[in-house]
Amino acid sequence: MLMKDHIIVVSGVANEKSLAWGIAKSLHREGARLVFTYRKDKSLRKLTKLLQEHDMDAAAVVPCDILNDASIAEAFNTIGEQVGTIHGLVHSIAYADQLQGEYIDTTREGYLLAQNASSFSLVAMAKQARGLMKEGGAIVTQTYIGSGRVVKNYNVMGVAKAALEASVRYLAEDLGKHGIRVNAVSAGPVLTSAASAIADFQDKLTAIEQQAPLRRNIDQDEVGDTAMFLLSNLSRGITGEVLHVDAGYHILGL
Repeated sequence: MLMKDHIIVVSGVANEKSLAWGIAKSLHREGARLVFTYRKDKSLRKLTKLLQEHDMDAAAVVPCDILNDASIAEAFNTIGEQVGTIHGLVHSIAYADQLQGEYIDTTREGYLLAQNASSFSLVAMAKQARGLMKEGGAIVTQTYIGSGRVVKNYNVMGVAKAALEASVRYLAEDLGKHGIRVNAVSAGPVLTSAASAIADFQDKLTAIEQQAPLRRNIDQDEVGDTAMFLLSNLSRGITGEVLHVDAGYHILGL
């Protein structure tokens, strides 16, 4: 029960394959009370079904449009009214609509959308969460090796993830004086709904199996447990870090 008496806000649960759902399961197993945010009614219906199937009671379920500052502020005001102090935030949100072709063909609109949804959303949510994290706590986001290396068909999302990782470091500095830690999990490829939009995704899974030191892919639960660790007191001395959960693939000079 590592997370007993902790209230954690979880964003980004789209369905049972979501990395955010894997994190939620790990947190729930260790005794955390969970607040979920959602953007669309479709996501709310899926989330409600998941909670029922897993006999999981949410402390609150709150709408939050991460592309709208007013919506984010309203969501955290509601969270404050319903649960009071929170101890953590899971940011598991990313979106881009131009992952095909060459990066040089990215439009201005496509670039700004990816940055807004995938990177700035962390900054906006952290700013609102800070006021509710009166006892300190931790924020965890999700990144990918495409932030620092060229990964075919990742394109504008890789650039957005690079900005996200830089934001982790700057937020760690800003929020450290409030006792709030900020870290990222860089997971290997996991077959989520978002990942299915990436061309040649199966080839990436095969490459991990053949080349990573552990000679296997990682799964949702491993990502969930790592994020739970970063949200728990066990990682109390860690902030501004990108922790890889990719069977060791990132250490290879390929």
